[in-house]
Amino acid sequence: MEDKEQLIASITATQRSLGRVFGAARANPLMSLNLTMRQLKVLLTLARRGPTAGQELTAEMGVSLATVTGIVDRLAAQGLVSRREDPSDRRVRLLELTAEGHKLVGSVVDAGSAQYRRLLSRLEVDELRLLDSLIRRMAEIADEEFRES
Repeated sequence: MEDKEQLIASITATQRSLGRVFGAARANPLMSLNLTMRQLKVLLTLARRGPTAGQELTAEMGVSLATVTGIVDRLAAQGLVSRREDPSDRRVRLLELTAEGHKLVGSVVDAGSAQYRRLLSRLEVDELRLLDSLIRRMAEIADEEFRES
């Protein structure tokens, strides 16, 4: 019987393999984006958080304000991010996705979900029940891990 570390290594390798398959799929909108990884990270962060001050974004990304400013300038030039004054503090500029930015992030997320659903639809009901149980357990563990940190 395989030991725990071997199983973890096998599962991790399989997940990477799935990621490569998803990433290489022609229908994946990520493949047609003209964005850097940092630009994509800003878009995904703003989609999750909503309007965010530049200082908060620098802290989350672990980069300087100058770096975030450059990234946001390029995203704004593409019409994906906008800046506006914070109504509670005029010195603060809030960054947020434009309608086009929301549309782009939505298309990336929707494409990934559609690929995942296609794979899941090929599993038998018993396999889906087992996978559902395991994923729920992993979500519980992730909640515990991130709550502690």
